[in-house]
Amino acid sequence: MEKMYHIGLDDSHGARYAILPGDPGRVEKIAAYLEEPRFLGQNREYTSWLGRLGGQPVLVMSTGMGGPSTAIAVEELYQTGVRTMIRVGTCGGMAEQVKGGDLVIANGAIRMEGTTKEYVDIAFPAVADFQVTKALEQAAGELSARAHLGIVQCKDSFYGQHDPDRMPCGRELSEKWEMWIRAGCLASEMESAALYIVSQVLGVRAGCVLNVIWNQERKKKGLSDPHCHDTSLAIKTAVRAAELLILQEK
Repeated sequence: MEKMYHIGLDDSHGARYAILPGDPGRVEKIAAYLEEPRFLGQNREYTSWLGRLGGQPVLVMSTGMGGPSTAIAVEELYQTGVRTMIRVGTCGGMAEQVKGGDLVIANGAIRMEGTTKEYVDIAFPAVADFQVTKALEQAAGELSARAHLGIVQCKDSFYGQHDPDRMPCGRELSEKWEMWIRAGCLASEMESAALYIVSQVLGVRAGCVLNVIWNQERKKKGLSDPHCHDTSLAIKTAVRAAELLILQEK
């Protein structure tokens, strides 16, 4: 087959599993946890490496930031043969119990973004695959991680979250933010809804584990707000979860 227009890959990688960070700068770091890692290519925001886990080829590819580039990544990876995708990324905590350095395993996402509306009506939920989520939970437990399982908010505007008063629709943004918190939303990020909806439409498995960088709600309340930019624990969780899923299929 010809190489995909955006990600620059064809099906010669032979991988049915992919680990997907947003940041191209994290790809090589993640691939280092695999056996025989090697660089595949780079095009636009999509940097790709290939390695092996449990005897199976596993891709690591960045998706870039936000829903549109994530949707393209999922679409084109699917065309090259990938059938299980695990996002490993970062988020900001929203629930009071979620602290910097914790993990959030997202079993569903609030579709407060635009990409997925071009796939299916907003009434359709963005949910993770159950088996992938179970594997992420097991992996986090093995690593003794402080992990939270639940819903995340998926948005399009980083600054709409962090500076809503500057936006013409700031009142709406702030009211929805409070609504999500009151409903039990754990954290906020930008890619999971697209990952889940596009995967559902294509019939592939997807899950997501996130490193919590900080929690602005804890800061507002005068609570301790540790910051953690080290994504190593989330990466180890995603890699171990992929390994567990591969072992289950043997």
